[in-house]
Amino acid sequence: MKGRESGMPKEDYWGSFFDAYCLIDTLVASRVDQGDVAEFGVGYGTFTIPAAQKISGIVHGFDIEADLVAFVDEKCNRLGLQNVRLVTRDFVENGTGLPDRSVAHVMIYNILHIEHPVELLKEAHRILKPGGMASVIHWRRDIPTPRGPSMEIRPSPEQCKAWAEAAGFTPQEQIDISTCCPYHFGILLIRQETSF
Repeated sequence: MKGRESGMPKEDYWGSFFDAYCLIDTLVASRVDQGDVAEFGVGYGTFTIPAAQKISGIVHGFDIEADLVAFVDEKCNRLGLQNVRLVTRDFVENGTGLPDRSVAHVMIYNILHIEHPVELLKEAHRILKPGGMASVIHWRRDIPTPRGPSMEIRPSPEQCKAWAEAAGFTPQEQIDISTCCPYHFGILLIRQETSF
């Protein structure tokens, strides 16, 4: 199931909204000592490729769009990245298919405006190892942005934190990512060691 308002602009325009390497350094690479990463919605590979270049584990990338998966696969092949596993899959409707407690980090970027965000966060919680983290970024709603879903469906940081708690995450820490992504907020979610 494609999320509402999920269309992608041209790649160069999309990439202009982020310093993807800065973001991956801030939210992922500095926090994942070892282990694999899952990315919900690879798009153009904006974050997939920096993550694969910065971590030693496997980056499992999921997208419902077969043409985007093929596009990112080609980019990874050109760059000689051998630690990326891409899957065309409706991960919103059917989950990732990854085993329980199998990854150290989940990247959930620009997607929580979908119809059932708690279910997606539950999937992230399921596949995270105890002590693992999920990073969330989304378009801000307190400033004008050049892109992003309509304000009516754009979540606030507080809403994302409430959804995360409903999915089993606690605590949640808001991270300043303004130097990397001025139009976005960032949140880190932790799967507690003693969580179900």
